[in-house]
Amino acid sequence: MKVVKVGNIKIGGNGRLVIIAGPCVIESEDQTRRTAEGLKRITEEARIPFIFKSSYDKANRSSIKSYRGPGLERGLEILEKVKREFAISIIVDVHRIEEVEPVSKVADALQVPAFLCRQTDLVLAVARTGKPINVKKGQFLAPWDMKNVIEKVESTGNKNILLTERGSCFGYNNLVVDMRSLPIMRSFGYPVIFDATHSVQKPGGRGSASGGEREYVPFLAQAAVATGIDGLFLEVHLAPEEALSDGPNMLRLNQLKELLKKVLEIDRIIRTTEKR
Repeated sequence: MKVVKVGNIKIGGNGRLVIIAGPCVIESEDQTRRTAEGLKRITEEARIPFIFKSSYDKANRSSIKSYRGPGLERGLEILEKVKREFAISIIVDVHRIEEVEPVSKVADALQVPAFLCRQTDLVLAVARTGKPINVKKGQFLAPWDMKNVIEKVESTGNKNILLTERGSCFGYNNLVVDMRSLPIMRSFGYPVIFDATHSVQKPGGRGSASGGEREYVPFLAQAAVATGIDGLFLEVHLAPEEALSDGPNMLRLNQLKELLKKVLEIDRIIRTTEKR
């Protein structure tokens, strides 16, 4: 199993479970700062490696009226401040090729959104930065289709690859998680992350916005960790009901401590069993 290093954090190689977490989108500098502070405190207490994630622009919104974020310049400014103040690694998603270079100067890892995982030019541009790249599996792809995405990234010489499962389309406005995809993608030799919050999303379920069922996040997270994954992706908010994006499927910050306690125990059992 390949080990991918994001900042000072090692992912994969049968090492420790890692958490990638943060609010869906930057709503304000204060909101981003307080969330990062809370996440760092909780993950340090749980002794679990943590990478912060939030977006400066969410281009894949349901409606033209949907909030997208503060934009590239202001968003990166906020993320850089948070990264420096709390001494944390950050991962940032990019939607356009022209944004790759400025984002790579701030982020420790770059993320290709699920809807864009087959956009060859974008994938190649992100990979050519040499930074770790997290590719989220599109809702429309089978897990074995990700081998083609891996080949695109590897063609640039970059082998710092993370693969993330976030559910598959199941009829209209619904997603379902096939847990078989996790060991299948992990068999390709790269670390696999499970996105427990987007997997309970109801895409476009509210007509002009996405819905979600955050009450199922803990169950899916625990099930995924039991398969032996390398990390969990969790969108977390101080008050999800007030969130400007993805509120229905985001986990409340004060619920994270209990969830981490459970998944870490499951992870410990799985890794102890594998070593026998």
